[in-house]
Amino acid sequence: MSNVLILSLVFPPDSVSTAEIMGDLAKDLRDRGHAVTVLTTVPHYNPDAAAERQQPLRSLWGPLLRRSDYHGIPVYHAAMPAKTPNVIARILGWLGFHAVSTIAALVTVPRPDVILAPSPPLSIGVSAWIIARLRSARFIYNVQEIYPDIAVNLGALKNPTAIRALEALERFVYRKAEVVTVIASRMRERLIAKGVPAGKVRVIPNFVDLDRLSPVSRDNAFARRLQLQGAFSVTYAGNMGPAQGLDIVIDAARLLAIEDGDIRFLLIGEGMLRGQLTASAARLPLANVTVLPYQPSSMMPEIYGASDIGLVPQAAATGSDAIPSKVYRIMASARPLIAVTESQSDLATLVRKARCGVIVAPGDAHQLADVVRAAARDRAASDAMGLRGRAHVAAHYSRAAISGQYDTLVREVAG
Repeated sequence: MSNVLILSLVFPPDSVSTAEIMGDLAKDLRDRGHAVTVLTTVPHYNPDAAAERQQPLRSLWGPLLRRSDYHGIPVYHAAMPAKTPNVIARILGWLGFHAVSTIAALVTVPRPDVILAPSPPLSIGVSAWIIARLRSARFIYNVQEIYPDIAVNLGALKNPTAIRALEALERFVYRKAEVVTVIASRMRERLIAKGVPAGKVRVIPNFVDLDRLSPVSRDNAFARRLQLQGAFSVTYAGNMGPAQGLDIVIDAARLLAIEDGDIRFLLIGEGMLRGQLTASAARLPLANVTVLPYQPSSMMPEIYGASDIGLVPQAAATGSDAIPSKVYRIMASARPLIAVTESQSDLATLVRKARCGVIVAPGDAHQLADVVRAAARDRAASDAMGLRGRAHVAAHYSRAAISGQYDTLVREVAG
């Protein structure tokens, strides 16, 4: 048994994919014999009132640090302002989280043997290193997205001095971590190309809870609320930001509106581009795009159940920097998917291997429209892809299997 500290920017009751994964992993490590403690933030990404009622936070250090109980696991929440598109405000929020969580790790939580720190932000690796150094622990740096590469490839980060500074910080974190885990094979290749020793980089993919996300009938309450009966629905659920390249959906919907009013696109979530997408959808000649705000994670089975296809988009040049967790959720729901991604990305490789969907080039709205049109005309083929996806995720990305890999890694690092 080891004392494990999970140091994560998000954790339940916040509702976002990384929070859900870390919550499940915390429970699974605890159930495998480890003593688990969590340092995170107050809910700020996708606050879920129902989840917060089930996991109430109580004050510990006034407004700076609160505490909750997550299935018997102590969770400490540092203050954090609500998510904002303002970059400076987000950086200041991260720095405040790092300061409070680092102090709490030194004076409040039990001494850890192993620290698990998922990124982003990149700077969380520095906090993990400080805590590990001062408390004689080792840390595992879990790369969910490669930074600063993803920001550079999106054009969000252009200042050469800032890029060099972040690349130096990145190298420092990789050097100080005992082990660096990535969630896909090409990400491992990228890190090795950056000079990280191959023996230090492990591939442990994200997972999905197959009991929580099982196939649901298309005729459910969510479908009835949106009057989807008889429609062919294509659904995206997640963050609406530059990394997703969602303009392609509006363009494809405009092409399909001319000829087929039975095809509906659903865009569900929050993000800096939600307002822009809502305005673009309102200008379409046919109301075939519906933009909805964030929906509680408990709604995911019904949302994907009401969908004929799940959409997993990646902006150009970002396919090697991350692989969206939503792909496993769509596959677990036995729905086929359209991956808007580069042909050699980890996402494209997964889709080809599982034979669970179709790959579309980023920015190619005509190809996306053609793929959706073909799927609507041959629903039997689409359903078969969905079943293959469910079988593949059950064989390779189940919660039990991936949690077992983390358990083995934690014992190795602690040993």
